[in-house]
Amino acid sequence: MALPGVRDEILDDDDSTGGDELAALHRRYHQTRDPRLRDVLVERHAGLVRGQALRFAHRGEDLDDLMQVGFWGLLLAIERFDPDYGVHFAGFAVPTITGHLKRHFRDRRWSVRVPRTVKDNYLRVRETREFLSQDLGHAPSTEEIAAEAGLGVGEVREALEAAFSFRPLPLNPGSTAEHPELDALLARPCRELELAEDRGLAAALLAQLPAREQRMLWLRFGHNLTQQEIAVKLGTSQMSVSRRLTRILDTLRAVAA
Repeated sequence: MALPGVRDEILDDDDSTGGDELAALHRRYHQTRDPRLRDVLVERHAGLVRGQALRFAHRGEDLDDLMQVGFWGLLLAIERFDPDYGVHFAGFAVPTITGHLKRHFRDRRWSVRVPRTVKDNYLRVRETREFLSQDLGHAPSTEEIAAEAGLGVGEVREALEAAFSFRPLPLNPGSTAEHPELDALLARPCRELELAEDRGLAAALLAQLPAREQRMLWLRFGHNLTQQEIAVKLGTSQMSVSRRLTRILDTLRAVAA
């Protein structure tokens, strides 16, 4: 917010009104970079932000969130605007504000759930990085971004890492060659896991059989005994064991189906 008296002081110094007044504000800020003047300019151009935010309000986003994004665009436009170029500020700022709003919707399509604070920090870090890149003439360091954005170095790193949550890595056959780190994360085929469902079904079916039939199946498939060996253990004939095993297995297959 503007400090008390700043607006009146500017008007007294420039003795101007309307468009001339705004031009004088921009010229003074371009020369001095006084943050108080910047606050006055933000207040005076808040209508531009609201107008552009309303254009996107039908997309399901909260208007306050859109206004916040729009103000980031407005601040960047104020920082970049040079009144000596003879271009009207609105014509310069609107594309910047609109561009930020469009990127906001693009960047909202996160592939995984990310905390709201991390999303907000990411937008803040991204805008700060763009501004510093132009202002410094080189890619800013994490420490420089943190100082300019008013965030901790850890918060900046977390926000930059969150950028990888926009889109998942592709899982097509050729993807591991392009992303070697992905190969280490992919699961390998496991025969035991593949049989887990079948084992669960078999256990449920066996529990419904009489104890004598359960023992017969266990001897046959658990201990891999022959029908003759099972007959000896159970005190019956091999033919009887064969018929009972056939009947039991037919019943289990029918129930499982």
